[in-house]
Amino acid sequence: MRISIPAAVLAGCITVLLFQPTAVAVDDSGAAAPAPRTSAGGGSVTSVALTSGGAVAPRSTRSFELLGVVWDGSPTALAGGFVRVRTRDAATGRWSDWHTLEADAVDGPDAVAHGATAPLWAGRSDGVAVDVHPGPAGLPRGLRVELVDPGQGAAASTDAQTLPERPAGPETAAAPRPGIVTRAGWGADESIREAGFVYTGAVRVAFVHHTATATDYACSDAPRVIRSIYQYHVQSNGWRDIGYNFLVDRCGTIYEGRAGGVDQPVFGAHTLGFNTNSSGIAAIGTFSSDTPPQELQDGLAKISAWKLGLTGRSAGGTAQLTSGSDASLYPKGTVVAFHAISGHRDGFATECPGEALYARLPAIRGTAVRLQG
Repeated sequence: MRISIPAAVLAGCITVLLFQPTAVAVDDSGAAAPAPRTSAGGGSVTSVALTSGGAVAPRSTRSFELLGVVWDGSPTALAGGFVRVRTRDAATGRWSDWHTLEADAVDGPDAVAHGATAPLWAGRSDGVAVDVHPGPAGLPRGLRVELVDPGQGAAASTDAQTLPERPAGPETAAAPRPGIVTRAGWGADESIREAGFVYTGAVRVAFVHHTATATDYACSDAPRVIRSIYQYHVQSNGWRDIGYNFLVDRCGTIYEGRAGGVDQPVFGAHTLGFNTNSSGIAAIGTFSSDTPPQELQDGLAKISAWKLGLTGRSAGGTAQLTSGSDASLYPKGTVVAFHAISGHRDGFATECPGEALYARLPAIRGTAVRLQG
């Protein structure tokens, strides 16, 4: 019998492959889990070492909602291999099928300290099994699975949770600032990220992503998804903050991503090789075949039009960026012309933001141009 749970992959913008499950029993004989890294509101990230040839037999764990596998050394150490996981539904006790995680770097800073898969959103779970198949380089050192519980988030005063919509100013290509749920609004624990901010030159390009989560989620759950991505990016991957500059849910709600000021050119970690002078905007969901809701498309257009318009950039124009990594589609130092609103796949070998959403980018550009007046 096939058991299905919400199991799309977050942040990495990849396709999930399913394997036939095998009959296994839960093994609770492993060593006690190490103390979790905590965050405000009951959030936590727990590491479980993969010490038996790159595998963890099915076992009970602390409750979690998102997981990924990380390792020491080169981010490409598992190139040519694959990682698959199973999770146990905390409500039903049933085990999922095997789900494959992307083992190569897709999103992230242009310089990464260690390797990590894209994370998997599993929903409320209390058990895990992991199977790592190495590539030509063999198994990397320090393999471990990271289990993320987003908790309830840090408390915030009501007046700090949303930046209201604001009319356009007099600048060329200006567009109204849309309403934006602040980091306080989605419950970010500011104590876990690096202090201070990093800025680039003016934003020339908005790169559209999808997080590859299920598309039928309740929009009220979007903050939990965002907190989970944040904790994985910071506490597991070792990034200074969440990688995306903004996120948009299926209802069109826009969320502040990386800290530093929504009207500032904050240096993100979203499009390897092209994080400088750009902004990463993630659509929460999977849009490989599912058509993105119109509300989501409108949200992408609103935040792109406003962000590009802050420095007089037309949402319908083009701009040049210089590749910062040989791991991108273009060798380091190559000057590349992009649409002002581009897809992740335009700068990296990935399906992101999904075929259905990518096909809607011309229409999103058109809406953004109209918003810029």
